[in-house]
Amino acid sequence: MSDSRPNYTPRPMSSATTYALGALALVVVVAIAIVAVRNGRQDELPVRNDGYGAVHNAAVVSVLGADGTILLGRPDAAKTIDIFEDPLCPACAMVERAYGQELAQRVDDGKLAIRYHYVNFLDKQSGSGDYSTRAIAAVECVAAAGSGPVYSQFQHTLFTSKQPKEGGDSDLTNQQLADIARESGAPADAVQCVVSGAKVEAAKANAKIASDALKVLNDGKVATPSVFDGTNRQDMNNHNWVAEVAGA
Repeated sequence: MSDSRPNYTPRPMSSATTYALGALALVVVVAIAIVAVRNGRQDELPVRNDGYGAVHNAAVVSVLGADGTILLGRPDAAKTIDIFEDPLCPACAMVERAYGQELAQRVDDGKLAIRYHYVNFLDKQSGSGDYSTRAIAAVECVAAAGSGPVYSQFQHTLFTSKQPKEGGDSDLTNQQLADIARESGAPADAVQCVVSGAKVEAAKANAKIASDALKVLNDGKVATPSVFDGTNRQDMNNHNWVAEVAGA
């Protein structure tokens, strides 16, 4: 095969040209970095009512339903909304960080009650292979004790500072979940319920019920987090959605 390369030797670039190209490359790199940072920030939500914390009104109770739903609110709450979450869902953690404290205040004030529905479709993305189910069992144990502030603190912690990484190599053991429950103020029998995994089988069945309910409300899709005011799904990018559903 003949060599078709031209008999042309390019002249070396001058120092000035080299510096100019280097400066241009630096500008491009900086521009890309700025775009990347901005795009990353678009995924963040501002924290509402920062500093309020979890529910702390002793009049707020947690009620574990036969179907695994957990109702958090005062008995005289004006309205109930429904929240669907998976304990391993990063977007659920983002929403909890952004709106959890604002929701807690509305619950304390009696303007809202929250009915939590937990799904476990991310089990396979956990290190243990069943973290979502075990975490659901844990929140059921804590909710069954009846204290709204304790359940709220436990739920908030699981979805924020203690949430394992989706797709990670490890997650929380039952003992670690129980330790968080104890630190949240759960009584000894609830802590033992978490350690023993007493509600794991029930949690599996209840997660299926929650998943089916979510499909009905969400055009056949299981996507978390999903928040509904009746049959109306709320837009988490609308920073005022909590105030709007609470009517204030």
